[in-house]
Order: sequence, then C-alpha cells, then structure tokens
Amino acid sequence: MTRTQLILLAAGGSAALLAGAHVFEALGYAPCKLCLWQRGPHWAAVAIGLAALVTAWRMLPWAGALAAAATGALGVYHTGVERGLWQGPDSCTSGGSLSGSAEDLLNEIMAAPLIRCDEVAWSLFGLSMASWNAILSFALMALWIAVARRR
Repeated sequence: MTRTQLILLAAGGSAALLAGAHVFEALGYAPCKLCLWQRGPHWAAVAIGLAALVTAWRMLPWAGALAAAATGALGVYHTGVERGLWQGPDSCTSGGSLSGSAEDLLNEIMAAPLIRCDEVAWSLFGLSMASWNAILSFALMALWIAVARRR
C-alpha cells in the first residue's frame, strides 16, 4: 500500500467510526460523556489525515497515531467503567456524594441526565461500543505507525 492509501485508510477509519456514532445517535442511542470524549481524538485524526495528504511533514503520522491511541485508551477506560472495574466520572455514573440536604439531593437527581456511562447501551458479540472503539482505534494506530515508517 502507498503512503496516501494508508493515510486515507487511517483517517477514513476515524471518519467511519464518527459516522457510525452519529448513526447510533440517530437511532436513539444518546451518547454519554465518555462517548463524547472518545470522539475528539477521532476528529483530530481526520484533520491530521487531511493535512498529511497535502504535506509531507513527518510528524503528522505520529500525531495521527497519538490521536488513535488516545481514543483507544478512552475506550478502554470507558469499558472498565461499564464493567464496574473502576469508577467513572461522577457526572455520568452511579457514584457521587450523598452529602447535603434532602432538597439538594432531590435537585441533583432532577437535574441529572438520564444518560449513564456505566451502563452498556448496545453490544455486539459481548463487546460494547466503547470496547469496539478501543479495538478499532488501536488498529488505526497501527496504520498511522505504518504511515510514519514509510519514506
């Protein structure tokens, strides 16, 4: 494969994962906070891919690999939250403080979004969307590294 084809595959893979996330949203699967965090590095990888297609700056593929690694790591973190291996952010899990008055607690409950990071909304072959994002993102990282090693 040529350098250009690898860049298109790596950046296109991030674009495809973003498109898939938006399809799931259109189907009624609202994203949680951790889902949204995973999208940022994919957007960066798409932008890096576009820049890498028009310039030969050798650091761009490494930046693409870093973006893919970042969203992969966030996917692993999110998977751990879903499986109860560790606590997620208080703003989107069942954790949190019960301190304060009953009125404060009721206000917090009423203001809390219904979207939770610690529940699997959809899975395929026993893997959640966060797990699939991690697996596919690490594959995209390998593609970016292959681009970076090309001369």
